[in-house]
Parts: sequence; C-alpha cells; structure tokens
Amino acid sequence: PGVPRARGCAGSREVVPTCERYAVRRLPFARLAERDVAFFERLMPGRVVTGEEEVKPFNVDWLKSVRGCSQLVLKPQTTAEVSQVLRYCHERNLAVNPQGGNTGLVGGSVPVFDEIILSTALMNQIISFDKVSGILVCQAGCVLERLSEYLEEQGFIVPLDLGAKGSCHIGGNVATNAGGLRLLRYGSLRGTVLGLEVVLADGSALDCLTSLRKDNTGYDLKQLFIGSEGTLGVITAVSILCPQKPKAVNVAFLGCQSFAKVLETFTTCRAMLGEILSAYEFMDEKCMELVERHLKLSSPVADSPFYVLIETSGSNSTHDEEKLNNFLERAMASGLVTDGTVATDDKKIKASHLRERITEALIHEGYVYKYDISLPVEKLYDLVTDMRARLGQSAKNVVGYGHLGDGNLHLNITAESYSHSLLDAIEPFVYEWTARCSGSISAEHGLGFKKRQFIQYSKPREAVLLMQQFKAMLDPKGILNPYKTLPSAP
Repeated sequence: PGVPRARGCAGSREVVPTCERYAVRRLPFARLAERDVAFFERLMPGRVVTGEEEVKPFNVDWLKSVRGCSQLVLKPQTTAEVSQVLRYCHERNLAVNPQGGNTGLVGGSVPVFDEIILSTALMNQIISFDKVSGILVCQAGCVLERLSEYLEEQGFIVPLDLGAKGSCHIGGNVATNAGGLRLLRYGSLRGTVLGLEVVLADGSALDCLTSLRKDNTGYDLKQLFIGSEGTLGVITAVSILCPQKPKAVNVAFLGCQSFAKVLETFTTCRAMLGEILSAYEFMDEKCMELVERHLKLSSPVADSPFYVLIETSGSNSTHDEEKLNNFLERAMASGLVTDGTVATDDKKIKASHLRERITEALIHEGYVYKYDISLPVEKLYDLVTDMRARLGQSAKNVVGYGHLGDGNLHLNITAESYSHSLLDAIEPFVYEWTARCSGSISAEHGLGFKKRQFIQYSKPREAVLLMQQFKAMLDPKGILNPYKTLPSAP
C-alpha cells in the first residue's frame, strides 16, 4: 500500500502501467508447473517455499518500493544443489532471481514477474579462516554482522561495514560490489575479494575460490561476477582478505558552517591523520533532524548546517588520540570546525554512528526517492542545492549525506507518497546533472531494476554493448535475474 505498482504479474503480454520508465514486458520464459515444484521438493525436501504468505516477504524489497510475483522460493544449502537447480531451470527455460539478504536499494534483489527466487539464506557456513594470512573462506549466505563477530573473536575484521550488516549476505555484497563506511581505508571489494565460487546459468560450477594474494595467470574471471548483480552467475562461496582488528578506534563528530568548510576539513584531516584515517562521512542538518525526530537519537554536536564523522583505526591508542586531538585543535583554531567531540570507548562510538541510521530515519518520512552518485568532491553538495531549488515545495525533504572521502553522495528526496510528476521532475535531471560533471549514476548501490535504462549516462555505448555480449555468452537464455542491470538488448 502506498507504493507504486512498478511491476506486473499478469500474462506475458502485460506492460507495467504505472511508470513508463519502468515499463517492461515479461520475456518468453516457461511458466512454473506442478512437476517443477515436485522436482525441487525431491531435490531439497523441507526447503521449498510455496505458500502465498510465506513467499510474500521475498517478493518485496526492503524499501517496499517494488515487488514481484514469484510463487516459489528455493533454499539450497550447497553449491551442488544450486548447480542442480540452475541446470534444471536452464533446461526448462525457467527464470531465476538470486536473493541474499534482500537489502538492495535499486530493485535488483526481488523478482519483476514470476521468477523463481533462489535464496542463499541457508548457505551460511564459514569454511575456513587462516589467522596468519587473514584469509576467510565462507559460503555466500553468511550474514555480514555474523562474519564480523566471528572475525573479531580472532582479532580481525571484515573490510566492509554497512548499515544493513545485520541482514545483508556477503555473497550479495560481492554481487553488488557494496561500498560502505570502510572503503576509504580498505578499498573496494574488487581488491579484497581473492576468489569466488560461482554457478553459471547452465548449472556448471566455476571454482575460482583461490586463497592466493597473487595469481597472475590469465584473465581475472572473478571480476566479471563482482558487481554483476546476479545476472552472470550465482555466487556460492567467497574468499576474502581480512585486515587485523585495529587496537585503537577513535571517532570524532564535528560541526561545520558550510560545505566549503567540510571540504577544507577533509583536506586538513588527510594531511594530519594520514595512515590512521579510516572513514570521513558527512551529513547535512536535515539528516540529523530526521534521525533525532524519528529514531530519538541525540547528536553530540548541536545546531550546525553540516556534520562530519571521522573514524581513525590504528595500533597505538596514545599515538592516535594525540594525532586526532591535534587535528581537532587545528580545525577549531582555524575556524573550519565550530564544535566537535572525540569518543574512544565503544559505547560512545556506537552512539556517534548516527550516519548509519539515516536511511532508516528517512523511511519514516513517507516515500523515498534514493540516488547514489559519484561526483568530484568539490561539486558533491551542489546537486543537493540544485535539486532543492528545482523541486521547491513539491518535495517534503531533499537531503544529502555520504562518503565524502570516496566522492559518494547519497541524495534522498522524500514525499508523503509516490508521485509520478515528482519522479518526472527528478529523472532524468539527476542523471543529466551527474553526467555533465563526469560522475557515476551509481557509486555503490548498483543498477538493479530501477537504473538499468539509465546506464548510458555513465557508460559509453561500446561498453554497454560489450556487457550485453558477456551476458549473452554466459547466460544465453537470459534466465539469471532478468530485467536487471543492463538495458534491454537490441
């Protein structure tokens, strides 16, 4: 209720009526039959979900902005079972929607029509961990927070931290090349994932689950699947390099009077904190107001147009605290920062992670139009300002926050309910604006269902054509996560 019916569930000729930009026809895949369900029940008894109410949560995305009409959820436990499922679906021409924790924000993790949902929820085993090398091997369905807890007991951490860590799966993180709060320090998953096990559309298993830091033999095939959003293969296991847990973690929460001051503070921060800087996040005052109002969290710094959260991670608490305090003194004395506080104990650090809760707070405002943009840092907030001027009173809120250290802006626009005219005012303006600045229309969320037809704003025609050729080669029948990531092939 209250969300656009951006997806259809009727016959193969139905065109989704709500929004022209989302209009899509069901491709000529086979229809699920009783014999298909019977096959899957023999293959994995007790792990086949068919009831309408039981299937319903898997059909709706976390934002409740898109929904599909799958009648069947499969829960394999092994790579061999995934292989048998896909081999059968390939032979029968049945479309499949791989799904992890279903925390995606671009409609990539739920069906569009009646695709079979292949859930990795029960593929949650840690296979091995080497304390010398720091290399973790696990199944794709391991929840990120569980992995984090396991590694912390061993003195290590996952090189990835997300607000959705309590629900998201590591396989889904890799499939979407998730970014998060630690990218500034540890880089993207493309650099920390060492190997993958992937089942291809025809059911053949590709074992590239190496645990080597260096392997320069031929093409790096795993990179094809990192960020492919389940359209080229189903990731079943991951080998990932994990850094040691920092002995000292400090957080500073600061207030700045302008975005120009936020940028200057970042420059000073990088120069003074150097190797211990692990995160530099910013949010505007409207974000903080919503977090305080809806989640009853209080800001340690009051009444600032902009807020900055800085995290440092190192091995010597005395050294790190001294560097952070010296930076804060410099920033205050030079007028870059009007107020600030430093927290070193775990309780204060968690309380200061207000940035992670912004997405949750926004949902309380009604319908949310979400945009995840990469831009040159000096232009990052200009898009928020221009969008506010463009939309005026037609939007309830226009807010901006994100990973400034990575040039990643999260632009969010809220309204009481979905509005076709408001969406027309936002798109394609937001993508055209981004393209003019040589930015990316998706910094970390992926393209999924909602953005696939806008890929040309970030990629040249030749690149899109090559992607379509990869898709046709690895999934000739197009059964894997159809209607996602790439625009319809010519």
